[in-house]
Amino acid sequence: MARDLTFAVADLHGRFDLLVGALEAIGAYAGADARTHVVFLGDYIDRGPQSRQILERFQAGPPAGAVWTQLKGNHEDMMVQAARDPSLMPWWSRNGGDKTLASYHGSGISPGDDLAWIESLPCIHVDQHRVFVHAGVDPAVPLEAQNEKVLMNKRYASGFAEGHRDRHVVHGHDPHEEGPVLYPGRTALDTLAWRTGRLVVAVFDNAVQGGPVDLIEVH
Repeated sequence: MARDLTFAVADLHGRFDLLVGALEAIGAYAGADARTHVVFLGDYIDRGPQSRQILERFQAGPPAGAVWTQLKGNHEDMMVQAARDPSLMPWWSRNGGDKTLASYHGSGISPGDDLAWIESLPCIHVDQHRVFVHAGVDPAVPLEAQNEKVLMNKRYASGFAEGHRDRHVVHGHDPHEEGPVLYPGRTALDTLAWRTGRLVVAVFDNAVQGGPVDLIEVH
């Protein structure tokens, strides 16, 4: 029987090289027979040098036989806010938006060309056993009633180990260079990859509850 796998990738932050490496590693791990779903947890842009290239690759779509879900992170939200209100441009720029704008320079493409796609991104993905978000969920609020600002900006208290009811929560946003950080109820995947050059992809078996069954390191 073919394996049914979900892979989670967090916080690329302009590191197109790590995206390429992650896609190659996922393809090699899954092989030809696995049903493959990749959930990208947001923060594709800012800080690293190749934000535009990541957005272009995403919009080109997955390879044959794979399914991709891209979630919106707080940095994508910053870009949208700054585009709507130019007075916020210095705030976005200080948070890495200057690197995103530089990645568009000379390309013949403007950031505005990607805004509609970014705005269309969901903030949460839920499957039978897990909840995927950029930052976190409020465990006291039903999933269908979660606030988008919480999903994109939440910081869990250190050591908080719970998920959301019977589902495991998978998120990025909270960086740990030596991560990922694994708890019984949640997996925190942000390894500060834009600076460390080390990205960790979590592998989930869709027939099994809980956290990852494996981890793939990309350097």
